[in-house]
Amino acid sequence: MKQCVTNFIKNFLKCGLAGWCLEILFTSMDALRRRDMTLKGQTSLWMFPIYGSAAILSPISHLLRGKSALTRGLTYMSLIFSAEYLTGRFLSGKKICPWDYRRSRWNIGRVIRLDFAPYWFFVGLLYEQLLSSARPEDSSPA
Repeated sequence: MKQCVTNFIKNFLKCGLAGWCLEILFTSMDALRRRDMTLKGQTSLWMFPIYGSAAILSPISHLLRGKSALTRGLTYMSLIFSAEYLTGRFLSGKKICPWDYRRSRWNIGRVIRLDFAPYWFFVGLLYEQLLSSARPEDSSPA
């Protein structure tokens, strides 16, 4: 049980840091699109636990082992959209949500954007790879 908790904490930290880095890169590329050559990326402290919660994908990815990349990616994308929607609604209710997608015609409830589906598809597969490197059964004893 202790090992399970330790692995979850490690995965939570890895996912949180990876998510922060990806968000900074993504928002920097948006600055480039706007021809802002400072290439400033941004994130919020609130995003760390949201991205960190992707650690729950580890047991799900184990269940999906052997399925096609399409099936796995669509599953992860759906779970990420669900988490983004739920956390976005919760944080919006507290008036502390760091994102607002009202300007996108593809928004749902101002907290998710359907045009981000391809990004979440590939981010889910990236998290799968990140989390699979942490599985004890995938590593050999030293």
